[in-house]
Amino acid sequence: MNGLTGFQRDILYVIAGLADTPALEIKEELQGANEMEITQDRLYPCLHRLIEKGFIEEGTPDESTDMYTLTEQGKREIATQRKWENKYLTEELLTDRPPAEL
Repeated sequence: MNGLTGFQRDILYVIAGLADTPALEIKEELQGANEMEITQDRLYPCLHRLIEKGFIEEGTPDESTDMYTLTEQGKREIATQRKWENKYLTEELLTDRPPAEL
């Protein structure tokens, strides 16, 4: 995911979890997670950048809806990123338990 912003990575993760995702649903998920408004002016350029990089594809089932899905390359990039993250994240960090005392 070299060269992607954190926001672009977040978009990939949302699309991975909600296959065939409309842009509005991506926007709502990101707003809920970040507790901030996501504008179309911010979302769509990021979606187009991810398409250019080959990580997602855009489909149009009807004239008013754009749907986004991960490509095989996008799936590989997420898997590579998760493998790297898992090197540094311990179970303690991934649970609600307080860290053990030293």
